[in-house]
Amino acid sequence: MQAPKDSSTTYGSLSTANRRRSFLVCGKSAKLGVCSALFRAAMEERLQKIISRAGFASRRHAEEMIKSGLVTVNGRLVTELGTKADGSRDHIKVAGKLLRLPPQRLYFILHKPAGVVSTLSDPEGRRSLRDFLERLPGRVFPVGRLEYHASGLVLLTNDGDLANRLLQAHQLPQTYHIKLNTPVSPVEIERLAHVTGARIGRLRQTNSPWYEVTLSEARRDRLRSRLFRAGHAVEKMKRVRMGNLELGSLAPGQHRALSPAEVSGLARFLRLGTRSKPSLA
Repeated sequence: MQAPKDSSTTYGSLSTANRRRSFLVCGKSAKLGVCSALFRAAMEERLQKIISRAGFASRRHAEEMIKSGLVTVNGRLVTELGTKADGSRDHIKVAGKLLRLPPQRLYFILHKPAGVVSTLSDPEGRRSLRDFLERLPGRVFPVGRLEYHASGLVLLTNDGDLANRLLQAHQLPQTYHIKLNTPVSPVEIERLAHVTGARIGRLRQTNSPWYEVTLSEARRDRLRSRLFRAGHAVEKMKRVRMGNLELGSLAPGQHRALSPAEVSGLARFLRLGTRSKPSLA
């Protein structure tokens, strides 16, 4: 665990050049205890990062668990967010369960059917995402939310770093196919787009009022409220795209692994996408 702070410099805070020098010094130094401490410090990272990387929860949720007294390190209760540990050596328990770092990072897309909660369990006994994840090679958790009555793309991963960045990307564009109870006139579409920042277009050239809507998650509830007040209740909603990820032809209840290109593309989108695309705010 993290040593008490003092005036000395820890290995983890050194520059790359200074780290190389430390290796050389340790190789010649007789003070093996000092060198061991430096090496150990280099392997330590914040507890919330270790917990999220292990797939227990997102980093934000992990912080809440630490503050709530649900985490112990080597039998000692930890409630301070700045505490560090070595995930490969320390005995870390979360809510009484021993933490084990996953051998690999997992990324999946699930087509959530309507009438399913976007969590891995539900106290009311409703169907949850866990009902569709029996054959996954490891433990994952969903990132973000999708309403109970909505269907479509849900991202699942054990990569806490990526999940945390996604949860903080409030302007990440998402695309939905929505069915309204009544058609929306071109004038209303223009007004809704101006108020909510959404891009709205007729989805199908039929009498059925289906529309494609692209907007940020932060604006989704506002659009639904505006539609309802204008007399256009949302009857169906399906998320078909999130950032660079697309649901495609994936059937309801089915899942697939992301390709390495999709994972790197999503990371790149989070880093550059919202700056290079028109704002949806």
